[in-house]
This record gives sequence, C-alpha cells and structure tokens, in this order.
Amino acid sequence: MCGLSGEMRFDGTRPALAAVERMSDRLAARGPDGHGIWSRDAVALGHRRLKIIDLSERGAQPMTDDQQELTGVFNGCIYNYAELRTELRALGHRFRSTSDTEVVLKAYQQWGTACVDRFYGMFVFALVEHRTGRLILGRDRLGIKPLYLAQTPGRLRFASTLPALLAGGDVDTSLDPAAVHQYLSWHATVAAPRTVLAGVRKLAPATVRVVEPDGTYAEHRYWQPSYTRRPEHAGMGPTEWRDLVLDTLRTAVRRRMVADVPVGVLLSGGLDSSLIVALLADEGQRDLATFSVGFESEGGDEGDEFRYSDLIAREFATDHHQLVVPSRRVSTALDAAVAAMSEPMMSHDVIAFHLLSEQVARNVKVVQSGQGADEVFAGYHWYPELASVAREEEPQRYAETYFDRPHADLATMLQPHMLPPDDVSGRFVREHMAMPGAETALDAALRLDTHVMLVDDPVKRVDNMTMDWGLEARVPFLDHELVELAAACPPELKLADGGKGVLKEAGRKLLPHEVVDRPKGYFPVPAITHMAGPVLERVREALNAPEAKRRGLFRDSYVAGLLAAPDRHRTKRGANALWQVALLEIWLQTHGI
Repeated sequence: MCGLSGEMRFDGTRPALAAVERMSDRLAARGPDGHGIWSRDAVALGHRRLKIIDLSERGAQPMTDDQQELTGVFNGCIYNYAELRTELRALGHRFRSTSDTEVVLKAYQQWGTACVDRFYGMFVFALVEHRTGRLILGRDRLGIKPLYLAQTPGRLRFASTLPALLAGGDVDTSLDPAAVHQYLSWHATVAAPRTVLAGVRKLAPATVRVVEPDGTYAEHRYWQPSYTRRPEHAGMGPTEWRDLVLDTLRTAVRRRMVADVPVGVLLSGGLDSSLIVALLADEGQRDLATFSVGFESEGGDEGDEFRYSDLIAREFATDHHQLVVPSRRVSTALDAAVAAMSEPMMSHDVIAFHLLSEQVARNVKVVQSGQGADEVFAGYHWYPELASVAREEEPQRYAETYFDRPHADLATMLQPHMLPPDDVSGRFVREHMAMPGAETALDAALRLDTHVMLVDDPVKRVDNMTMDWGLEARVPFLDHELVELAAACPPELKLADGGKGVLKEAGRKLLPHEVVDRPKGYFPVPAITHMAGPVLERVREALNAPEAKRRGLFRDSYVAGLLAAPDRHRTKRGANALWQVALLEIWLQTHGI
C-alpha cells in the first residue's frame, strides 16, 4: 500500500522540494490513487497512495495531527488497526478517519517508539515531530515493506525504492565491493544495511531509527525470535504442534483479509498457497479470486503447474484466472521487470511475478501469497544437510551448501579492484550465527534465512513486482506470531516428511493429498533457465555494451567463457552463471548507473 519519500536537512537549509517531487513521481506506480507533498522547516515528505483502507480523502497522506503537531507518511497495512483505534479512543484520542495511517500517528503519540510492538502487519513509516524537528523511521518485523536511505554530511533522503532515490539525484552510485561479493555468493542476497551501491543503504527489518535535527541518530531492533524451545510448549507432541500451527496460520490468513476492497490469492498450486485458499474457504469466503501463471516449455522443462492450481480451484470453487506466457514475451517483459527492481534479483520468478501482477491488478488491489513458508518451516531440500552437523560447524556447512560459489572463485570472475580482501559473505554468516539463541544447527540456518535471506530476496521480489502495478501482496506465513511459533517448533517436526512436515500434516486436514504429497515445485521460467534465443540476445547486448566495458566489473576472459557456452556454466546451486552476471549488468544499465 503506497510509496513514501522524504528529505531531512542538517545544514540549516530547506529541503529540496523538487527532489522530493521527483522521488514521489518515480513511486507513482506504487500509489496510483493519490499523492501529496508536505514540508516544514528542515523536513519534507512525499507520498503516493494506493487506497485499501478508508477510501475517502480523509485517509490522504502526508497526514498531519495539528493538535499533537505530528506529520507522517505510511506504507503497508496494520491488520489490527481497528482494535488499536478502539484502545486509543478509550485513552482519549479522537479520530477523523478510519485509516490505519491515523492509528499509526495516534499510537506514536501514546506509546512513542514502543508503538511498533503493538502493530500486527507490514509497514514502513516516517514521522516528523514539529516541536523538536525529530524524524522517526520504522520498519516491520520481517522487512516486508522496504525503506532505502541516502545520507550525505548535510542531508538524509529516504524512499520506498532505490530507483526513487536515484530520481532525486546526487547519489553516490559507485559499487560496494562487499555487496557485490554477497550478490555473487549468496544467490543475489545483499543483507541490510548494504545495497550494491555505496551511497544507498536500507533500514534493517524490525528497526526504529530516531534522527535528530543535527543528523545524529539512534536506532534499535525491537524484535527477534530466539529460535529455542519454549517452556509453554513442553510435552507437546506432533498432533498438538500440527493443530497449533494450523490455528495460528488461520489467524494470520484472517488478519490479512482486512481491507475496504476485495482480496484475492496468488495460487501456484503448491502446499502454501493452497492452504491459504483452503483456510479462506473454511472461513466462509465464497467466489475467492485466485490467479496462476505458467510459461512455455523449453529444453524439456515444463513451464507450468496448472494441474495442481486447477485442482485447488475446483476443490474450493474459486473464481480462477490462468495466465500463460509465451517464451517470446519473457525477453520483452524482462526490461520492465528489471526497471521495477530496487536491487538486482536473479531468481527467475521475478519476471513471472511481474507478468502475473500486471494481470492480477486488473481484477483486484490486494492478494495473499504463500511466500516465506519454505524458509520459516524448513521446506527446501538442502535443510536436512544443514541440520546434520554440530551447531558450531553450521557456518561452514551453510556456506558449502547454500552459497553459489566459494570466495576463491570470485578472484577468477571480478576485476581486482572489485574483489574484497577477505570472504565478507562467509564472515557475515559466521557473525550472524554466533549471536545468542538458535539451539541447533537448523535453528541457526533458519534464523539466518528468515531474517536476512528471505527479506532481501523473495520478500523484496514480491513487493517490487506487485507494487509496480499498484497491487498489494500480503504474506500470512510471515505473520510475526506464526514465525515465533515456527522458530520454537522442534527441528525434527519441520524436517519430517521431506521438509515442512508439521505444515504438511496441517495441510492433510484441509487439502487433497495429491497437493500435499506432490514433489516440491518452483516457479519455472524455462526461457531463462536454458537461455532461450531472445533472452540470450538481451544478455549478449548488455554484456557487450560500452557501459559494461567502461565499468570493468568482471574479467573479460570470464565473461567470454560464459558467452561461449551460455547453458553450460552453473553455480553450485544449479543457477545459470551467465544469467547471474548479466542480470547485475542489465540492472545497472537500466537504472543509468
């Protein structure tokens, strides 16, 4: 829901309203239903609105509470906003709208930065205290909604997307070697606060930052599950865990139906999205709009899983929409998807999500998605291997199992000036896994994946691709209470039955067994996996472009070897190495870097 931007000056000058306008204009796709700019003293705020809750102009932003002298912009949804409004009214607050944005303002007035502990939802906000000139930035627990930052000695700018910051101008766009290292090692994950650009950072999930008028700031992380077993679950067996997981998921799905517009579901036909549909049907939802996408087959690989999504659509009598994308459309859709990326994303399903979102947005403004279940409940095939070592050996095992390549291989890929002196990606994993908590090796891996990798790969992917069409995606598997429960769940229950065991047991209560027991599926885009003709042409064009030659990011010999055998070179995880390299260069060129 929406896109926000702003500027805060620390040098005694007024904010550049023209820059805030440019940033706001670049966010127009995220909020096609309204826009506004507000400025006072050293701060300016911009907002683009997607109307989901309180469709009247009373919910317009930037929103100012004159009595409390507070102005704010907000992106996301507070699912328990109605309950919070009732509580705040009882404490003496008066409301002029039915929007969740006004609840955020009143909650801050009542509880200060601790208000975030009471929010159930996905959100980013920027609040300005008129009397002090202080700026407060906050991000939701799982980082579902993004916030990018560009700070110079006299100024801080912020926006919902990185391209919006670039539109504002005056950004250091030199490449960050440590971030490039993470991109090439960690399947395009670049962990907060880094981005591939040295001059752009991002607010970490579950973080509140308070910025003073002189530019100094303090920030704190307000949430982090321990990934240990909890006393209240002592004595629970598999059946009790199954029922508790199902009840908690049911609550998460119900919460995400809060809207003043219809809510649909992205239905892949896998366990996760099918469970969402089944729970909504169980709650009495009728004529639920569901949406699936598929691609032409290439190289013997099937490009769709319609037989499963069709099965669920029939089982629960949904209003089902099926989109088939020809391979020639993939290459033409690629550039639009890359333009929508706040950061380079190499996973093939980014294009699928962008094409699907275009179609879905013609029908609804809000959808639920099954994103996150595999990371939260250990659904991927590599988790048993990660769980098989002693806790202290997990950082090394994680790098060996999950990374695309070891640090030594990067010396053959990157020009010397882009190669960090040490294994920064491996060091990040070691430091993260050394934090307190996480009893077992699997606990350590899931904590890292859920709170870092998931945020800066799949979750970011879904937000960028859906919001580029003014479509809000909600992710019940990232409900923070469900994540807390999963973090406390014994590892053996998650690893059971080939992964996601406890979730599969929950699914057997509601779903056809063909869906629960099917092989693990992915979002297949064969035209990219096998570098089909038009995609390969686009890749060659980017890597041979003058901009790529001037940039000097990769060694010429390495790129030449990839182009000589486009479908041969694979990362350790099986991804096309040419695609990984080319996508980074295409992204840089697309955004004028």
